[in-house]
Parts: sequence; structure tokens; C-alpha cells
Amino acid sequence: MPRMRPLDPAFPIDRQIALETGPVVLVNVFTLDAEDEQGFLKTWQDDAAFMKRQPGFISTHLHRAVGDSPTYLNYAVWESNAHFRAAFTHPEFRAKIAAYPTSAVASPHLFQKVAVPGICVA
Repeated sequence: MPRMRPLDPAFPIDRQIALETGPVVLVNVFTLDAEDEQGFLKTWQDDAAFMKRQPGFISTHLHRAVGDSPTYLNYAVWESNAHFRAAFTHPEFRAKIAAYPTSAVASPHLFQKVAVPGICVA
């Protein structure tokens, strides 16, 4: 299982998933040792396939840091926090995350879109 390091220690993911809101965007930054990249990618693919089948899932993307940094960013969109919570706490998903390499550190955080007039819509 990857170690969890919250982006905001004052409001970690276990507190965020308790809120009733939506839609939400999960941003999860993973750091790991370079030799664990292939194992990480296989495990992430399995997780993403599971999430894709869950109610309320909209989309996901995985990005790798440029250069020699084995850092990844996962961006996933959900219809609601309730949908994300159900998938994130599902026993099958919880069992799957145990397969991540031991060097993996996950920093998940939930976000909502913000409208900025003349720039972007929410």
C-alpha cells in the first residue's frame, strides 16, 4: 500500500470524502523510486480500470513529470463526492492499493472547479 502524505495535513482525504458536494476532481501526486515505475504503472492501470466501472466516474488522466523524476500526477473527475467516496472506500479498491510498490507515496486531494469571469467556467 502506498504511504499517504496529505497535500494539506490540516484537511486530509479522510476528512474531505465525508463532505457532501460535487462534482469533484481528485488530484493525486505519486512519488516513487525509479526502479518501481513499471510496477506502479501496472497497479495504477488496474486501479483505474476498477474506478472506470464505478457509478459517477467521469474521466481520469495520468501524467509523468518531465525529466528523470519518477513523479506522477493523476487527475480524475467524479459526478459527486458521494460517488468518489463509495469507490475509494470500496473493499475491492482498498485491497487493490496494497499492490502498489513500497516506495510509492500518494498525496490525494479533492478539488472543485472555480469560475473566474472571462477566464474559465465552473
